[in-house]
Amino acid sequence: MNLSAKFSLMLILVFAVTMLVAGRLGYDFLQKAARDDVLGHAQLMINSAAATRTYTEKQVAPLFGRGSTFRPQSVPFYAATQTYAYFSADYPEYRYKEAALNPTNPQDRAEDWEADVVEYFRDNPAKTEFSGERRSVTGRALYYAHPIVAEAACMECHGTAAAAPPELVRLYGPDNGFGWKLGEIVGAQIVTVPMSVPLAIADTAFRGMLIYFAGVAALTLVTLNVALNIIVIRPLARAAATADEISKGNVSVAELPVRGKDEIAVFEAAFNRMQRSLVRALELLERQN
Repeated sequence: MNLSAKFSLMLILVFAVTMLVAGRLGYDFLQKAARDDVLGHAQLMINSAAATRTYTEKQVAPLFGRGSTFRPQSVPFYAATQTYAYFSADYPEYRYKEAALNPTNPQDRAEDWEADVVEYFRDNPAKTEFSGERRSVTGRALYYAHPIVAEAACMECHGTAAAAPPELVRLYGPDNGFGWKLGEIVGAQIVTVPMSVPLAIADTAFRGMLIYFAGVAALTLVTLNVALNIIVIRPLARAAATADEISKGNVSVAELPVRGKDEIAVFEAAFNRMQRSLVRALELLERQN
């Protein structure tokens, strides 16, 4: 294997290792960026739902009052859920739910995985947010949750069936949604956002990065090989050819051209001095004979 082939093989190995490391780091970075983007959408959705709850509590609920005039539309819990139900009609892969372990409306009852999120907040009462990933019918999805804590206003409807507004009891029955305790974590606001599009964009960007990196590596390899051939291999080949001729007795072969002051030029100059010294030594030997 000649010097050029050895150098090329070394560079290929270096580029391969570099591409593996850079590819791994680049893939992880793009995947994290995609997840952060999805998480940002989820946080925006849950903040929007919180704004709907606040609006309903402060401006809508006072118009309805309590007692026999109770209407679900006056409940922040219900308002936020219904608002996102309209949103989900156009974007079914986006989902918002105020999942409770013991809800008044059975539609709000937590599924198994949602119940696990509620239990996480119960086990970690200092936590105010939680996120994770799960598989949905549309692929990978990210969920983001805030705990729902029973406040004083909640107890008017969720304390006991006897103390709840009669209209609420007639609408939902006396068996569900009661027995809440003040300050208890009773559920979680959970938004689910699809990750398929951001991840697809990240994968496309990753493939483009690999293609770009491979192109740069190939161009670098060719450029370095050309430079190596001109700067090192050709001068060494001339020196090797000259040395071969001298070893065969042809000491009158032309000296090596010396260009510049780098290590190759120093070597060529030293080789020429050695050749001249050999010629003088041979001439002196011939005179003596």
